[in-house]
Amino acid sequence: MNYLVLHGLGGSKDGHWQEWLTESLRRKGKKVWFPQFSDWDRPIKSVWLKQLNRTIEQIPDEPLTVVAHSLGCILWIHHAAQRLSRRIDRVIMVCPPSPYHEKAEIQDFFPLPEAKQPLAAAAKKSLFVLSTNDPFLPQEDMAHFLSYHLPCFIIPEQGHINLDSGYGPWP
Repeated sequence: MNYLVLHGLGGSKDGHWQEWLTESLRRKGKKVWFPQFSDWDRPIKSVWLKQLNRTIEQIPDEPLTVVAHSLGCILWIHHAAQRLSRRIDRVIMVCPPSPYHEKAEIQDFFPLPEAKQPLAAAAKKSLFVLSTNDPFLPQEDMAHFLSYHLPCFIIPEQGHINLDSGYGPWP
């Protein structure tokens, strides 16, 4: 099994759980790709999408699990909308930001593609992980991600599931 980890705005650094996951999997002998997308603080969708596509082309055609956080989830949704030929085994999308969020730095990633079926078709299994008090996804906006009709695990009051909400290395 190969792994692809997709960070969000500002990267996943300084003890973020995605760093911990990457190192933990590598210590177990797993192949992990953790591309560091350019200009973390002022991302451009077309640039990140090209970088993601290039990274996926480098990964052997073997089972692949994608683990995305925050804006990385939104990037994955845009990637899936391209309807490329490679189908992924598993995708876990943790705390995507609201498609109605007004944060200027990420507006290039919105709106999301209207067609929702390509996201389900891009992987054999997909899962959203959401938190009831994510400051970047108000509860009333969760319905957008539920409308993809993919499994969704909603965790009570865990914030954005990042360092600010206590998620560095996991046990």
